[in-house]
This record gives sequence, structure tokens and C-alpha cells, in this order.
Amino acid sequence: MYQDPIMCQSAEKVAAARAENVKLDPRRMTAEEKDQLLKTYHPDYREEKFEVLKAGPNRGEKVPTELARLLQAHSRITADQIDLTKPDYTCDVLVIGGGGAGTSAAIEAHAAGAKVMVVTKLRMGDANTMMAEGGIQAADKPNDSPAQHFLDAYGGGHFAAQKDLLCKLVSDAPEAIRWLSDLGVEFDKAPDGTMITTHGGGTSRKRMHAAKDYSGAEIMRTLRDEVLNRQIPVVDFTAAIELVLDENGRCCGAVLLNMETKELKLALAKTVILATGGAGRLHYQGFPTSNHYGATADGLVLAYRAGAKLLYPDTLQYHPTGAAFPAQIFGALVTEKVRSLGAMLINAKGEAFMNPLETRDVSAASIIRECSDRGNGVKTPAGYAVWLDTPMIEIKNGEGTIAKRIPAMLRMFGKYGIDIRKEPILVYPTLHYQNGGIKITVDGQSQVENLFVAGEAVGGIHGRNRLMGNSLLDIIVFGRNAGRNAAAKSRSVTPAAPTLAHIAAFDKSLADAGIETDAVSPQLLPDYARRENVLKG
Repeated sequence: MYQDPIMCQSAEKVAAARAENVKLDPRRMTAEEKDQLLKTYHPDYREEKFEVLKAGPNRGEKVPTELARLLQAHSRITADQIDLTKPDYTCDVLVIGGGGAGTSAAIEAHAAGAKVMVVTKLRMGDANTMMAEGGIQAADKPNDSPAQHFLDAYGGGHFAAQKDLLCKLVSDAPEAIRWLSDLGVEFDKAPDGTMITTHGGGTSRKRMHAAKDYSGAEIMRTLRDEVLNRQIPVVDFTAAIELVLDENGRCCGAVLLNMETKELKLALAKTVILATGGAGRLHYQGFPTSNHYGATADGLVLAYRAGAKLLYPDTLQYHPTGAAFPAQIFGALVTEKVRSLGAMLINAKGEAFMNPLETRDVSAASIIRECSDRGNGVKTPAGYAVWLDTPMIEIKNGEGTIAKRIPAMLRMFGKYGIDIRKEPILVYPTLHYQNGGIKITVDGQSQVENLFVAGEAVGGIHGRNRLMGNSLLDIIVFGRNAGRNAAAKSRSVTPAAPTLAHIAAFDKSLADAGIETDAVSPQLLPDYARRENVLKG
């Protein structure tokens, strides 16, 4: 229940216009309109919020200012702090990260016969995977194909995706769904057992498979159980703070930090898989985030200092519908599935101002434009927002649809007295996904030999924008891919002497570039000393 008079008046306008708005099918923007909109309003185009790197593999390229500080920082350790002759852990494949990509990788590496160990900064499952809601894409219906999936994703990513990676993503998608289903994921199904699929923004076919609106949690539950059932060792509350290279420049392990005791540990391995997730908790440009607590770009920092190049590190995804009210859930994800079921974005005047299934970057930029230049935002305690008219869902699909298809959304807002079956909700873009990341080849290997990467830490799979449902897909496809290939590679690795010489070499590159900094990285946990308000009208 909304108490603020301004919110109430605006909500009444939304309700009054609902009968007409529900009949609308707003036209899609032309390519030219989208380009102009993005250049004017999307945060990725705010040049003053980026910095050109002066050191490292991506020297001369721009990245968000917050990321630049960490990429061009000193290591948390010096080489003389670690006795590289006395490892605390040894294995064939070391997996860094306990989310969907890391667990998928661990399962496949173990299935291939490798001795596997998982280390994770928080707990297994404390990851963006757990927080993903809407679903996972796969072209496995008679009217669809991987080729059509490729075209949708390639166009949605502004034709910038690494084509071999995207081809693998869409080609392996149907098998990824079968693998998850066989492991026990409870996807939504019709009475005859057929999987229910829906549209997502930018998709030309209904290929979104879901488990209500907690798809990521259901997938993570299943993967976590499989890791435990296989008795794969998992070291919780232990962060990787530096990679270890051998004398030939190949990755052969990591220096670990116990997050509770602050003890340093050494893990040596024949191959390493980085699956450290995203960067939302760096709060680029002060935006709120839908990400889990540990999403601080650790993998990008570690790989970069070791010599791996990043791809598209200047592009982030701001999910168009983050909760803007009440304050207790500020920035929390409101799944795109809400729009795929029929809810429309409505401004303060009760007007539908865009097609609800435009791609995420276009949708986010449209909302920002509505709240700034057009002055059509709804005033909230945090700034401005727009309405997502959720009561439309049951008008279009029948009573009971919300409770059946998006129960988590119903509960999340219901805790604060807002019944989304009867009242619209307030939303504004929230920092959601790291489009850019570490450059890999199709086998999952970075430019540092024996260092594999999977999940959100990878760059290039989606180009410069990601479609809904392709992130849960990529953690499975490329997690499994990295696990299989890292296990296979480990069988041919002859261990060489481990070193941390790259730490001093990177420090020298900083000095040569004239960079003076007291910063150390990776950051590990977010800094909440001060957050600026971004919902400006």
C-alpha cells in the first residue's frame, strides 16, 4: 500500500489508464532510434565515468573508473610472504568460485577423472546464479533453432559477440537443459510434461525455460547437491588473492586468504578455472545493484595482473527493472519475466512509453530518459522511478497467474504491503551484469596458459549487451566446457617451478606508467562507507 500522496496520485492515473494501456502494443524502436537513445542516456556512454588504462594488457583502453583503480593497484601480498615449496593444497584442477559456473566446471572435471578442489570467497551458492530469476534460454522447440537463437543474441549484443563463443553457447543450449533436467532441476512443465517456454526481451521465439521466478536458485540447489554428492572438496570463506604462475608463465595455482582468520594458504594445481562472477558490488557510477555481496570483479583483477587480456571491460548491463521502492529492497531484481507475462512500463502520467520487450540496454536507457529529460518519473525517497504495471498480468493471463508464475515477486513486495496483483510497482535500472570480462578461446582458456575462465568473468560471449536467460545458459555451457577442457589439459601438464615473479613485474609496469597508488586488489568485499544517489530526475 502506497502512503505518499504523490505516489498515490500517480498510481491512480496508472489504474485509470490500465484498460486502454493493456490493449496497446507499442511499436519497437528502429535501429537508428535505439542507437541515439543509448548514446544519449545509457551509463556506458558517460565518458566522464571511465578511465583509460596506462598499464597492463589493455593499456590504452577505457574501463569504469572504479575498475581502473583495482586493475592498476598493487597485489595484497609480496612474493616473500609465501613459501612456494610448501603447498597447503594440491589438485589437478583448482576451481575458484562456487557459483553456477564453478560448480558446473567442478562436476564435469570430476566426471572426467580429475582430482578437483573448489575454493570460494563466501559459501558455495553465494553467487549471482542464486539470485537469477527469469529463466534460461535454449532453442529446443520445433519452431526454433540454434541459428535463430544466434541471430537474436548477436543482434541484441550489438553484433559485437565473439562469434565462435556465441555459436557454442546456442548450439550447446538444448543439451544444457537436458543435463540440468537429468540432474534434477524442476523446470516449469505443462500437464503433458512439455517444458513451458516464454519470450524474453529481444527474443523472436518463446525459448525461456524457467522454474517459476527462482530459476537460478533451483539450478544452484541442484548443482550444489551434485558437488556434495560427488564429495568434491570445497573450501568455503577462502578468497583467491593472487594467481601463481610457473617458470614458463603457465598458471599453476593460487594464493588463498581465509576470510575469517586472515591466514594465507597456497594451492597448487595443474590447471586453474576462474569462475569468480561479476562486479555489481563495485557500484559503478553509484548505481544500486542486484548482485550478491561478493561480486567485486576479483577474477578480472587476478587474471589481468597475471597477463590476461580483457574484452569489452567498458560495457555493463543495467537491468531496467530494479526495485526503486520501498527502501528495504532498493536495487533488488524485478525479473524480466514480469514483462514477458504482460506487465508494461508506465510513466507518472499513466502513459506506456515503450514496448515492454525491448532489449535490456534500450529499456534501461528509456527509463532513464523518462525520469530525466522528459520529467515523467515518479518521485520516491531515493529519487525518481517509473511504474511496472503488474496487475496487467492477470488481466491478460487470468487470475492466479502471478501466484503461479512469479511467486517470489509476489512475496518480496507483499512483505511491505504491496500486492502486485492489484498495485503497480516502482522500478529503476540496477547494475546487474558484467558484459565484459576475460578474453577466452572456445575451449575456455585465457591468454595465460592453463588458466581457464567461465561464467560472468568471461568477456565476449554476449557482445555489448546480454539477452535475458543467456547468463544462466552461459554458466552451464561454459562452466561444463571449462571443466572438461581443464581436466583434459591437466593430464598433459608437467609441473614446473611455481613463482610469484609477475607481482614485481606488474608493480614495475605501474611505476613505468607513472602510476602512484596505495590501492591493493582484489577488493574482496564492497565498501559501503558512502553511496551517492543516482535516481536523479
